[in-house]
Amino acid sequence: MEQRILGKTGRNVSIVGLGTWQLGADWGNVDPAQAQAILAASVEAGVTFFDTADVYGDGRSEQAIGKFLKENPGLGITVATKMGRRMEQQPENYTLANFRQWVDRSRKNLGTDTLDLVQLHCPPTPVYSNNEVYDALDTLVSEGAIRNYGVSVERTDEALEAIRHEGTASVQIILNAFRLKPLDDVLPAAKAAGVGIIARVPLASGLLSGKYSKDTTFAENDHRNYNRKGEAFDVGETFSGVDYELGLKAVKEFEQLVPSGATTAQAAIAWIAAQDGVTTVIPGARNVEQARANAAAAGVSIGKEFDDGVRWIYDHYFREAIHPRW
Repeated sequence: MEQRILGKTGRNVSIVGLGTWQLGADWGNVDPAQAQAILAASVEAGVTFFDTADVYGDGRSEQAIGKFLKENPGLGITVATKMGRRMEQQPENYTLANFRQWVDRSRKNLGTDTLDLVQLHCPPTPVYSNNEVYDALDTLVSEGAIRNYGVSVERTDEALEAIRHEGTASVQIILNAFRLKPLDDVLPAAKAAGVGIIARVPLASGLLSGKYSKDTTFAENDHRNYNRKGEAFDVGETFSGVDYELGLKAVKEFEQLVPSGATTAQAAIAWIAAQDGVTTVIPGARNVEQARANAAAAGVSIGKEFDDGVRWIYDHYFREAIHPRW
């Protein structure tokens, strides 16, 4: 699989990585053995980048990755984790003392002395402009607890603020066919600054898989059930914030663009990877078949007609509601 340098980390990562929210919680239950099989299938398909967080299953996702890497050493996998959502979301909680506690817990979960990349996990907006926060992260780098740091954001203005700070190695942001705003300013700014872009929620929580209908039901403990209106966290994390039934209509249009030989999900992933400035796309997987299919999206070619169609769909269905918000 094609590899790209992940911003200021200097590390090569696959253009399709693996997001491991599903291996922890919030998508229904995942059997530990199945989690190991998903990680193995992804690596076999060429994936060299795992993204996780300390709150995914309260550490279960990190632990699953740690177990896999311990049993399969020398694979050259880059692991990015996230921190900051284990405590009340107040700017004053983003301190060096708390960072040390959170990082130490992740290092234990992942079984490593030094974390490859730590990202602030969608903190309150004022955190992105607080120089003391970046000083604290720099301290963790100098102490050897982490190699690099970045941010995960909800909004484009947060991304642009983080990019301004010299130590920011990467920005993780929602980018998919139903969320185009990052193309305007964030991707060009990141490219100019040498900051990597990790594109998350690439399938709009599965909408862009083309497998859902108005009759589809989700488990009680699946965020696509309990966070439809942002009851638990930012609604933009669930179906990219788009109205579910409107999203189903847009998917029908999107399916008409999909090239022969590719699935709807693969085309959606490939379109993101083709955008100038994107380093890696991190779809999740609930089973081995999904993991393999997602990785295969790296081989799908996207042309101008497809790109034009995606932009038409966004303008027609979503721009008015989505563009001003995130």
